[in-house]
Amino acid sequence: MEIEMKIRGLMLDPVTNMPIVVLKEAEGPSLLPIWVGNYEASAIAIEIEKVQTPRPMTHDLIKNILIGMRATVQRVVVNELKDDTFYAVVWLRIDGQLVSIDSRPSDALAVALRMDSPIFVDEEVLKASKSAVINSDKFKDENLRRWLENLSGEDMGKYKM
Repeated sequence: MEIEMKIRGLMLDPVTNMPIVVLKEAEGPSLLPIWVGNYEASAIAIEIEKVQTPRPMTHDLIKNILIGMRATVQRVVVNELKDDTFYAVVWLRIDGQLVSIDSRPSDALAVALRMDSPIFVDEEVLKASKSAVINSDKFKDENLRRWLENLSGEDMGKYKM
């Protein structure tokens, strides 16, 4: 089953200073933090803040190509978590046909924002991510673990470029 999510915000990991995209369940309390690169976070932040760039950025180009092809993004789905890495699929409708495109979650989210498309996370991924974050060797730091376990809406802030 897929759970609809919204981008709740962008923030920096207090331990590593890496950007995190935080997805929040549309009709519930679940949060899903996804660590992304600086460029990917910037691409998402630019669209969230509706910043106009002098020339199309990569995800704007993708949007322009999709519109030019008369394709629509039906939805994006974060569909797998393997070895501490999230995977996603962008579902396109082209000439009445549904096509799935493998994607990094950060790129899928950036395209979904630009195309005003819904975002989903597979329920199993959401469950697995909770235990993966808590049990992963990557998160041995006790402060980070506690911070993730207690992440709330007040922790969200505007992503600083």
